[in-house]
Amino acid sequence: MIQPWWPLAGLAVIQLGDAVMCIKPADFIRDCLQDVGFPRRFWPLLPLLKTSAAAGLVTGMWITPLAALTSAALVCYFLIAITQHIRARDLSRNLFLNATGMLLLSTATFTFVLQAA
Repeated sequence: MIQPWWPLAGLAVIQLGDAVMCIKPADFIRDCLQDVGFPRRFWPLLPLLKTSAAAGLVTGMWITPLAALTSAALVCYFLIAITQHIRARDLSRNLFLNATGMLLLSTATFTFVLQAA
């Protein structure tokens, strides 16, 4: 098991909470998705993707390559999110607090996993 386990568990809890809020998108999530022009037909995939990320992080506590893959995928996800915010000229809280904050957490987790391997 990766030690300490809490960076993976913490990011997994955040991803799971986000997944729940995306089932019927909370107002701020709905506004964010609309602001960046994310197609509505893909909204139902978000809870599945975020739940899968949480599961990958939790399972990754015992399977280090899965932890590395999942945390790297989250880094890519948030880099794309930031790119979409900039492209849409959405330079609001959604970009600076949410997407950038999650990129930093995901990058820190990925770095931690690489060092723990």
